[in-house]
Amino acid sequence: MALESIRYNAGKLEILDQLLLPRESKYVMLCGVEDGWRAINKMQVRGAPAIAIVGCLSLAVELLGETFDDKKVLRQEVEGKLNYLVSARPTAVNMKLAAEELIALINSLGADDSIGPEEMKARFVDAIEAMLARDISDNRRIGELGAQAVVSAQVCGSSDKLRVLTHCNTGSLATAGYGTALGIIRALHAIGKLDHVYCTETRPYNQGARLTAYELVHEQIPATLVCDSMVAALMKVRSISAVVVGADRVAANGDTANKIGTYQIAVVAKYHGVPFFVAAPLTSIDFSIPSGERIVIEERPEKEMTHMGDVRIAAQGIACWNPAFDVTPAELVTAIVTERGVVEPGQLRKLLVEDRQPNGMLVGDIPS
Repeated sequence: MALESIRYNAGKLEILDQLLLPRESKYVMLCGVEDGWRAINKMQVRGAPAIAIVGCLSLAVELLGETFDDKKVLRQEVEGKLNYLVSARPTAVNMKLAAEELIALINSLGADDSIGPEEMKARFVDAIEAMLARDISDNRRIGELGAQAVVSAQVCGSSDKLRVLTHCNTGSLATAGYGTALGIIRALHAIGKLDHVYCTETRPYNQGARLTAYELVHEQIPATLVCDSMVAALMKVRSISAVVVGADRVAANGDTANKIGTYQIAVVAKYHGVPFFVAAPLTSIDFSIPSGERIVIEERPEKEMTHMGDVRIAAQGIACWNPAFDVTPAELVTAIVTERGVVEPGQLRKLLVEDRQPNGMLVGDIPS
């Protein structure tokens, strides 16, 4: 059974506090937008899809506790609070795109004279609640398509089981459920094609050691934890079949912002001839920016580097640089896996058209 990072029912929202994992599994109730903003900013919840869902659900919870007599007041409150939620962690694009879609929805509902304030609120909340089920469905599709793509990328169609490397956390704890990159790994395991998965510790916040390792043990998937600095040696001696990572934002040209350390793994993978796959829902692709140079990179507090818990491990007085993400150039990416298909980075706009084969794949989507 997959872990639940988000629990929502009838206006009640709880999240699994990921700051406490793996020592303690504790759910925290979020009663409104302020709670949602803090949970995202403090990284009690993280992962681009989960950030968007929790942020929007925190708004739904708040709205359900209020009564509105004026549609204009409701519209203004929704817009202001959605823009506020976007500021919690700016690099992950999912919250931004969700905010834009929901603002367009509230404006459309506000312009409909046949709808009163309370019906307007109810329809808006319904749209937010539908995000949970849609995310799980999209992730399962990413897992299915990604597993096919990883298997197809192997030399001469090898029937051997695969060894896969992943970075950061992209599973049930980073989404509404199932996962993106970890969803692909889960799908490979389910069809009997996975020999072993290696997960990096993902310094300085250790999402791999704390969260991905926790999920892999929970799912009973054969796995080994490695330090970030071991990746090149690992590829040299362990015959890695593929790298599969997630994404916090993908630019229109395929440049991909993901957890810090992803870029160097892509460089090493290129050197060793290892296919490098990015798994991301369409909501993580920002077609409004032409390249990764336009992606704003969040910088995190120095304490994440200088301390382990409350214990200082770095020399007092040393300066720190702590970007939370880096950008992997499109030329290092073999393919991007979405719920709509698998495409090479330069073909992302194919995802916006309905040119499907009967099995749901995009025409020419899996690179040879």
